Amino acid sequence: MISRIYFLILILLQGIALSATIKDINHKGINIPIVYEKYNSLPIFNLQLVFKNSGYITDNEKHGLTNLTAKLLNEGTKTDGSVKFARKLESKAISIHSENGFETFVIEISCLKSEYKKALKLLESLLADPNTTNKTLEKLKIMQVSRLKQKENDFDYMASKELKSLIFKDTPLAHPSSGNIDSINSITKKDIQTHIKKLLNINNLIVVVGGDIEFNDFEKKIPSILNKLSTKKPKISNDNIYTVTKSTNTKVLEKDTQQAYIYFGSPFDMKYNSQDAYKSKVASFILGGSGFGSRLMEEIRVKRGLAYSAYGNIINHKSRTYFTGHLQTKLENMEEAKKLVNELVNEFISNGVTKDELEAAKKFILGSEPLRTETFSQRQGRAFNLYYKGFSQDYPTKELELINNLELDDLNDFIKQHNELSNLSFAIVTNTTKNTKGE
Repeated sequence: MISRIYFLILILLQGIALSATIKDINHKGINIPIVYEKYNSLPIFNLQLVFKNSGYITDNEKHGLTNLTAKLLNEGTKTDGSVKFARKLESKAISIHSENGFETFVIEISCLKSEYKKALKLLESLLADPNTTNKTLEKLKIMQVSRLKQKENDFDYMASKELKSLIFKDTPLAHPSSGNIDSINSITKKDIQTHIKKLLNINNLIVVVGGDIEFNDFEKKIPSILNKLSTKKPKISNDNIYTVTKSTNTKVLEKDTQQAYIYFGSPFDMKYNSQDAYKSKVASFILGGSGFGSRLMEEIRVKRGLAYSAYGNIINHKSRTYFTGHLQTKLENMEEAKKLVNELVNEFISNGVTKDELEAAKKFILGSEPLRTETFSQRQGRAFNLYYKGFSQDYPTKELELINNLELDDLNDFIKQHNELSNLSFAIVTNTTKNTKGE
């Protein structure tokens, strides 16, 4: 058990690190939450416009549309073009960047405090006049198709993509954010223009802002940005949950490779905001998330020498929770390694963890906690995630205390309840021709 004094020090550090507050503003009858942190140590400004329900979950049959839209918003305004707009940013050391995840679409500004008003003006011009020309779109499509062709020889990417198509079959997660060649080629300027309005919806907006600025001053500046966003009521709910198929499947891709790339995944029946989420964090760390010392690494690499590395984690997002992992091994060891992964997961469910494993996990998780909030961007990211998932800003402190007090029997009972972990599906990139010849 971690000493009480040591734990109290961690709690104190956690309290100091998490100084974000949740505020809100009302804009034309729409309430907009704002995650705000005052940061005096450096004269900086950071703003993120985070749109929920606006990631590649919205692609429908136009796979890669959201990703391509983000790239287009990084091309400046129609009036200035990409080069002139980029020079305006560079001359003031301003960064404006758009990117998407599965659930969210983000536009971020980073700059010095002295330039933040200029940065907001440039963002306003970008939102009012995005560079939606056929010339820009065709350039981006050519670049994206080129990247997709290159990824056909990225065997980690191919195995990961095939795994998601297996375990998330018939859901938006079965398709990669970057899309596929046919879908990218089919995207038109009208598709992009329509999608921008769909994504940049004020009803889905969460503002994350911080730096050496006063909230009252920012509150006066942000309405000009908000005026450029769509106010149409979105149709997509933020309660969509995508579960992993409980059937076990294996898909093998034949490639000209010198080793086998093995990706695996299984269901994990737990909601992202479950009161037992902290137990899954500890279980995941012990099974495969901790690198050296984890079950997968110890058994697969250290004891048997079947792989250079082996990892497995319980992924806990708002829209999906599941177990996934990967390893690489010699072609001739593919079947043995695959069988061993199944055996290790089954043994983990049946027998749980040892007292030594639990104590080592506690020490690492609690001891490394200050490193997770040592930078301003880390604190902003955590503050947003807590708000987004509906947790209080002091939840990490409460979670640390729960982990510190976690008993071995409680953790092992929790693990035994989740025998769905054993329903493993595999996506493997290999070369059976070389394996058969013994090359």
